[in-house]
Amino acid sequence: MRWCSSSAFHLLRCVRLRLCSRRGQNRLPLWIREIWAYMRLLAKSLYFNSLTDSDVVFDSVFEPVFLTVDYVTRWFGLVFVYLVVILTSSIVGIAYVVLLPLILNTYSPPWIAWHVCYGHWNLIMIAFHYYKAANTSPGYPPTEKHDGPVVSVCKKCIIPKPARTHHCGICNRCILKMDHHCPWLNNCVGHFNHRYFFSFCLFMTLGCVYCSISGRNLFLDAYNALEHFKHLELEKPGIPVTGMGLLIGLLPSGQTHYQTPAPPYTFKDKMIHKSIIYMWVLTSTVGVALGALTFWHAVLISRGETSIERHINSKETKRMAKWGKVYRNPFNYSRLNNWKIFLGVEKRSHWVTRVLLPSAHPPHGDGLTWAVFPVKKDLIPV
Repeated sequence: MRWCSSSAFHLLRCVRLRLCSRRGQNRLPLWIREIWAYMRLLAKSLYFNSLTDSDVVFDSVFEPVFLTVDYVTRWFGLVFVYLVVILTSSIVGIAYVVLLPLILNTYSPPWIAWHVCYGHWNLIMIAFHYYKAANTSPGYPPTEKHDGPVVSVCKKCIIPKPARTHHCGICNRCILKMDHHCPWLNNCVGHFNHRYFFSFCLFMTLGCVYCSISGRNLFLDAYNALEHFKHLELEKPGIPVTGMGLLIGLLPSGQTHYQTPAPPYTFKDKMIHKSIIYMWVLTSTVGVALGALTFWHAVLISRGETSIERHINSKETKRMAKWGKVYRNPFNYSRLNNWKIFLGVEKRSHWVTRVLLPSAHPPHGDGLTWAVFPVKKDLIPV
């Protein structure tokens, strides 16, 4: 009996080894098995995690889309910068070549002085703040150990994150008081260049509105002139001559149409009118779109928030409302204080020297530590 039981055991063992060897021969390649295991892990993470909600599912499903957008934005950042420079330069060129001679020939001296002074001031403010916003570092947290307060650890950088610091997937590093990554700057908007970004948006909107309003009548005249030119080109190049005209020899033999003179407009006239239309359409469109963005950022600054913090605070407000509590933004220091801190206004003269004139002064604070909870007194007395 012992011999029979041991023989049966060995037989079963041989059959199992042979089946395992056959399975090993039919195994898929390693890279396919790794992808399959990763997909199974992702699928299980969606329903094994007790904290799973609609945002987690949305982020997981659209993660490839986010990675593609980050990749394209990272590598095409300079293209967006060149586009901003080219479009702005084209408007400035039209203003100098077409509009300035008209202003000098038709407007009164006070209006000429107003247009020349305001136009050049606005242009200087746009160029200065765009250059500073694109070339100023937004601010990065220290990678070495420090004594400053931290609120979490970045899951990608594996370094401590101070308050209001977030990771940028395009720059691939953490940003102090990150607002967003701006492709038109090819740079992140953070603690040290947030004021430059907002000032650029504000003065670019003012410049577009200025061009749109002051060039409205010129746009209407140019559009009507082009329509008139189009009708003249559709007309026949001559006037038919019949009856007595042919008998008295008004035309040479064989010619039946009297040739009209050349049209009273030239190629230069066409280009001038088209340039005015191009300038008005572009500035009006950009003025509306950028004006809406500037207004939204002004609302966020008044509340002491960034674009990312607005999303976080709204979620916290809903979460605490379920518990019957009211959430307050710890970085909201009242509307006036928020603007003074954001603009770096420390005395009354700074409203002119630091707001209405180009200024490269640093922002308030180092971006690592923040005074929390609302206060009633002015943080920066003016």
